[in-house]
Order: sequence, then structure tokens, then C-alpha cells
Amino acid sequence: MPFTYTGIRVRDLKRSLTFYTKVMGLKKILRGRMNAGGIFLQLKDPRSRQRLELNYYPPGAKYHERFRSGSELDHLAFWERDVDRKYQQMLANGATKAVEPFSGGYRLAFAKDPDGIWIELLGKERRARRRAGSTNV
Repeated sequence: MPFTYTGIRVRDLKRSLTFYTKVMGLKKILRGRMNAGGIFLQLKDPRSRQRLELNYYPPGAKYHERFRSGSELDHLAFWERDVDRKYQQMLANGATKAVEPFSGGYRLAFAKDPDGIWIELLGKERRARRRAGSTNV
């Protein structure tokens, strides 16, 4: 299971984007909205394959919380072929539920490790298998 990227929670998305692009030399490669009301920006280091995701949860978003030191690490992300199977395996081996598998362009799920750190499982959507005996017309 390849380690894919690290997501950190930020208090000011514009300030953090400026810092990580202008000061640290990362390049913005993707921006999106989360189902839970947050905004994410994915950055990539042009000198390596490493990625950093900036996650911002505005007041009123499902996962918004008042800032407290230590809440900056949002999650660790792992690419997985079968998100649902791996999620169940993690739960059976010490992880706890955070967000059950769902579809949103990709197949996603979140579990908490034994210390409470969120782990994202990210994979391709599984295409529905054709039913036996069906034909294309």
C-alpha cells in the first residue's frame, strides 16, 4: 500500500498556500471542495514525488474545530486498490471508524489509528460488474 500524501489542517488557506508555494517551493496541482464543507489544496514538490494537502474547514463545516496546538496534522493518505476491504481489515486490527467508505469521484474512507490519527484510504471507483447473461444492444 503506497503512502500517497500528508494532509495538514490550516487556519488560513491563503496564508498557508503563499507560504508553501513562495517559501517552500511547492506547486499547486489541485483544488477542491470536500463533502463535509471543507476546501483542500494539493501541492507537489517539483523535486520529488511528495505531496502536501492543505485542508481548511471554515466555521460551520462538519469537521471545523477551534484551533489547538497539535491539531495541524489532518491525516495520512494511502492509495489502496480495494478501499472497502482494507478499511474492514484496519478496523479488525486496532483502528476505529472515522468515516465509512463512500464514493466521490474516488473511493474514500477514513479510520483512526490506535492513537487517534486519521488515515485516509483512497482508491479508484470500482466499476459495477456486468450481470451474468446481460448483453449490450
